[in-house]
Amino acid sequence: MTDLIAPIHYRELADKDPETVCRRAGCRYDKDKQCYELEVWGEIYNIYPHKPRIEYQGRDSQAIHEYLSIFIVHYLLTAMEAAVENEWISEKDIPGGPTFFRGPHAIPTDLITRTYENDIAAFGQRCRVLRGEAVEMGDTAFRFQITERLPVVVLYWQGDDDFPPEARMLFDRSICRFLALDVVFALAVEICARIARPGGE
Repeated sequence: MTDLIAPIHYRELADKDPETVCRRAGCRYDKDKQCYELEVWGEIYNIYPHKPRIEYQGRDSQAIHEYLSIFIVHYLLTAMEAAVENEWISEKDIPGGPTFFRGPHAIPTDLITRTYENDIAAFGQRCRVLRGEAVEMGDTAFRFQITERLPVVVLYWQGDDDFPPEARMLFDRSICRFLALDVVFALAVEICARIARPGGE
């Protein structure tokens, strides 16, 4: 269990009706194991509310970043059975976002620009490895299906003599309905960190 997740959140998840959670979050529940199985970014994670623990289901064992764990637990708690709105917004368009997403909570897209600088081809290659779908935004951009109900776009602009390279993240407006600002931040950190790891998952 990650230290960043208060035990009360696991207890809250344990007290919820699994059928309702699965319907809202687009996941499944294993009654024998007493765990949820949630697909995040094309990978399956097992969430055990009663233990409490989150396990990666892939063949290769890997440590689960604390921020990803925060997102997973809160997503199961708050996801809504609602359609994606297909309207892209920045973190500053989320209610409360202009005040929250700054200073220590600024989305760390600099992790991406420091890795790729002006190598847009390498950025695109990494995004495709991470199951990204190219979309026409910026100099290049990729859409990621983080969960069944949560798409995200990462844009990249190549730098020149006057401006450095820039990366930005956009969210579907439906995210405003169910994710708190700190959980959006946790998800954004995971996305930036994963894209900035060009050598692996």
